[in-house]
Amino acid sequence: MPYDPHGLDDDDDRGAKGDGDGQQRRFSDFDCPDCAANNPYDDKFGDGDEVRCYYCGQLFRAQVSDGGKLRLKEV
Repeated sequence: MPYDPHGLDDDDDRGAKGDGDGQQRRFSDFDCPDCAANNPYDDKFGDGDEVRCYYCGQLFRAQVSDGGKLRLKEV
């Protein structure tokens, strides 16, 4: 893939980790805030869903902003 100086080829900009816009966005993985492990999810998750880190076991509740940004809060 050719280099894009404007960053348009960045996976995060294309929504590779999530689909949709705003709070309706769904995510297929997350990086654990506690242990930094990447956790892929076959069933996508979104705002209000609970997800567990497969590595450290911590449980989080997903919060998606109006802009579609994911935040994870410990449960």
